[in-house]
Amino acid sequence: MEFLNTIWIFFQDQILGMKFLNLLIGDVLSVAGVDIGGRLGGSIQFFLYDVVKITILLCLLIFMISYIQSYFPPERSKKILGKFDGIGANVISALLGTVTPFCSCSSIPLFIGFTSAGLPLGVTFSFLISSPMVDLGSLVLLMSIFGAKVAAAYVILGLVIAVIGGTLIEKLHMEKYVEDFVKNARSVDISSPTLTKKDRVQYAKKQVIGTFKKVFPYILIGVGIGAVIHNWIPESWIESVLGSRNPFGVILATLVGIPMYADIFGTIPVAEALLSKGAELGTILSFMMAVTTLSLPSLIMLKKAVKPKLLVLFIVICTAGIIIVGYTFNIFSAVFI
Repeated sequence: MEFLNTIWIFFQDQILGMKFLNLLIGDVLSVAGVDIGGRLGGSIQFFLYDVVKITILLCLLIFMISYIQSYFPPERSKKILGKFDGIGANVISALLGTVTPFCSCSSIPLFIGFTSAGLPLGVTFSFLISSPMVDLGSLVLLMSIFGAKVAAAYVILGLVIAVIGGTLIEKLHMEKYVEDFVKNARSVDISSPTLTKKDRVQYAKKQVIGTFKKVFPYILIGVGIGAVIHNWIPESWIESVLGSRNPFGVILATLVGIPMYADIFGTIPVAEALLSKGAELGTILSFMMAVTTLSLPSLIMLKKAVKPKLLVLFIVICTAGIIIVGYTFNIFSAVFI
């Protein structure tokens, strides 16, 4: 058992976390005359390490997830969801959300398509919540920073939010608050051609290139913010705002995260820096969930498809769920760290 634990720690630290890369970059910077123990040198090391690490993980994850996703085109996903009803349909919808686009804005067109196809509104909302919040990429990236227990708990609780949120919307019969153009749209069911393995590989490569171009600027911004937090902002300040001394830290982090726009790849370096400065785990995860699920651009897009009452209900459900998750992690943080 101890041997297996040693192998797992090595995998988590050196394969997912790439700590060897951090040491290598530090050695190269030191040879170049950069003082990595100083603020500026430490920021440069943090920036280079996280950009390279996240970029490598980003490309590998997008390739693998896109290859899997090639087996679940929208037409097939609709047929799968159509075979289930009740809470089972919400669970399947939330699980399907884990192999779909990484950001909330990319999920909304699929949400509109599913709703237009006549799928229950609560089922489509379960998909809409889970897709940006708990994709497979988040599982691997969270493992690289926080460990397997945190990553698994994050994904499970995210799926719970998606299932409960969709079920609640279904029980409240909010169909009348969907815009007419969505309800009246006629979905054309086009059979997807059978793809060969070569076709799927080519599709995955295109997804890597397209997603990388879209996401990389946010990685640079996120890592830049993380580098500033990691080396320039006093630990006492972070602890006072987002640490255990502030009982409203989770609420504050959630509200700050909502107007921002990024995906899991852009928020990870910020979360990593906040954790190193003493911010509580649940507070950090609430911030990440809010950024990825309730970004302002995605809410503007969603407003085109649903009426204000349903939009507000969606925001309230997600915000409440995120805050509950944050406080849950803070209370039981000793179990996860």
